[in-house]
Amino acid sequence: MPLALAAPVPTVAAELPAPASLAEELAAALRAGRPLIVMASLHGCPFCRVVRDQYLAPLRAETGQPVVQLDTGSTRPVRGFDGAPATHDKLLRAWGVKVLPTVLFFGKDGREAAERLVGASIPDFYGAYLEERLRSATKSVN
Repeated sequence: MPLALAAPVPTVAAELPAPASLAEELAAALRAGRPLIVMASLHGCPFCRVVRDQYLAPLRAETGQPVVQLDTGSTRPVRGFDGAPATHDKLLRAWGVKVLPTVLFFGKDGREAAERLVGASIPDFYGAYLEERLRSATKSVN
């Protein structure tokens, strides 16, 4: 399934949903035979904007791939994969996210299903890296 993500295209500012429950988002993704992609972001981060606007939001819109966003530093409530209440920031810290953006791929039991995509410093290859990670994560959930 080619994702046509190798070359970024200009887009308008896009948004990804902020989940109320990661367990519910993951369950829906797995029912569809897909991993859940979680983007760790920071408000005002230009690299985060590029990854969101040029890669993840189009992927979600064009293919229906489940993608959500958590924001570092945010006290916005979210339920984790175990159903326990947390905040965006608390979960990202628990997962050891230190560089933004970081894109995580979750599969069965809320375990990471592919290697994380950390940072966005190689835009010419970012789409290919994303596609490879998504392919790997999708295999692990099927």
